[in-house]
Amino acid sequence: MTTPQSVDTRLPLGQLALFGVQHVLIMYTGCVTVPLVFGAAAGLDRATIGLLISADLLVAGVITVVQSLGVGRVLGARLPIVCGATFVALTPMILIARQYGLPAVYGSMLIGGLVGLALAWPFAMIVRYFPPLVSGTVLTVVGVSLIGVAGGLIVGSDPKADSFGAPARLALAAVVLVIATVLTCLGRGVWSRLGVLIALIAGVALAIPMGLLHLDGVSAAAWFGLPRPFRFGAPQFPLAGVVAMSVVVAVVFAESTASLLAVSEITGKRLSRNDIARGLAGDGLSAVLAGVFGSFVDTVFNQNVGAVATTRVHSRYVTAVGGAILVALGLVPRLGAVVAAVPGPVVGGVGLVLFATITVVGVDTLRRADLTDRVNFTIAAVSIGVGLIPVLTKDMFTKFPSSAQILLNSGITLAAVTSFALNLVFNHTRVGAIARRDAIVRPTAAGDTPDAVTA
Repeated sequence: MTTPQSVDTRLPLGQLALFGVQHVLIMYTGCVTVPLVFGAAAGLDRATIGLLISADLLVAGVITVVQSLGVGRVLGARLPIVCGATFVALTPMILIARQYGLPAVYGSMLIGGLVGLALAWPFAMIVRYFPPLVSGTVLTVVGVSLIGVAGGLIVGSDPKADSFGAPARLALAAVVLVIATVLTCLGRGVWSRLGVLIALIAGVALAIPMGLLHLDGVSAAAWFGLPRPFRFGAPQFPLAGVVAMSVVVAVVFAESTASLLAVSEITGKRLSRNDIARGLAGDGLSAVLAGVFGSFVDTVFNQNVGAVATTRVHSRYVTAVGGAILVALGLVPRLGAVVAAVPGPVVGGVGLVLFATITVVGVDTLRRADLTDRVNFTIAAVSIGVGLIPVLTKDMFTKFPSSAQILLNSGITLAAVTSFALNLVFNHTRVGAIARRDAIVRPTAAGDTPDAVTA
C-alpha cells in the first residue's frame, strides 16, 4: 500500500534518469504544440517560433523543478508533477497579439502572473467556487474553440495561396490523425502513451518527399543560448489584455487544483491548504517568467499524472529530473528551430487530436457535476453557448471598442466568467434554493434532457 512518504523516496540515479526521460517524452508534444500553434496563428516566422519553443521548454522545466522540490514555504507543491504550457491561454494570446502585438501579450501575461501570485493563497480558500461544473464547462469551450485553430494550420493561413486547402495538406494531416489514433487505441504500454509524438515524427518524415519541410534557418540557430528577457520589446499593458490573462490564470488555478488533488489521491500524500496554495503560486510564477522570457503559462500536465498512477513511481525527485532535462533542452535554440520547422498540416493533425481530447476531458469533467439538476444543467448549457458564440459567429463584436473585443471574442473568458457567476448565484446563495424549491428532477434516459415536474 502506498504510504504518504513515498513521494520523498530517492531512487537510484539510473532509475531517476530513466523515469525522468519518460515523463519528458510523455509531455513533450503537448508542450511544444502550444508555441507552434500560437506562432503560426500570430503570423510569426520560423526563427521566432523556434525562440518561443526554447523559452517554453526552459520555463516548463524550471516550474517542474520548483513544483517537485519546492522553494521554502512559498513555492511548490512538493509532489511528483510535470508542468507545461496550457492551451487555455492560447486564444486570448492570439487575440491580444493581433490587436496590440507581442509586447502586449507578454506584458499582460506578466501582470496576470503577478495577480496569480497575489491570489494563490486566497484562491486556495475559495476553491469550492470552481467545482467540476465550472472547470468542465471551460475545458469544453477551450477544446472546441481550438479545433478551428488546428483546421487553420492544416489548410494554411493564406486563402490566396495555391497551397491553401491543397489535397496533399489534408492527406498529410489525415495520415497523422490515423497514426495517432491507431497507436493510442491499439498500442500497448509506451507505444500507446507516445502515440501522438510518434505520429508527429511520422508526419515530418512524410512531409520531406512532399516538399513541405523547410529547414532553412536551422543552421543559423545557436547550439547553446539563454532566452533574452523582453526579447519582443518593452512590455505593454492594455487593460483588456491584462483582464483576459488574469482570467486565464484563475482558470489555470482551478485546473491545477483538480490535478494536485488527483496526485494526492494517487500517492497517498494528504495536501493542506498551504500545499495547494504553494502549487498555485508555482503557476503564477510560470506566468511571470513567461512574461519576461516570451514563454507560456504552465499548468500540471494530466498525462503525466496518469503516468504516475500507471507506473506507481511516486518519487517527486523523478519529476525533478524530468524538469532538469526540459531546462537543458530549452538551452538549445537549434532544437527549437528544428521543431519550429514542423509543417502546418502535421501540427494541425496533432493539434486536432490534442484539442479534441481537451473537449472530451471537459465533457467527462461535467459528468461529475449533477446535470440531472435542472439548474446545473442550465448553467452548463448557457455558459457553453455564451463561450462558443464568438467562436462560431465571426466578427459579431466588430462594432465594439477594440479593447473590449479582446474579452468578448475570447470564448474561454466568456465561458469562465459566465459559469463562475451563475454557479455562485445559483449554488451559493438563496436564489438556488428558490429555484429548486418546487422542482423534482426525474431520472432521464440517455440522450434526453432533464425535465422537472411541479411537486
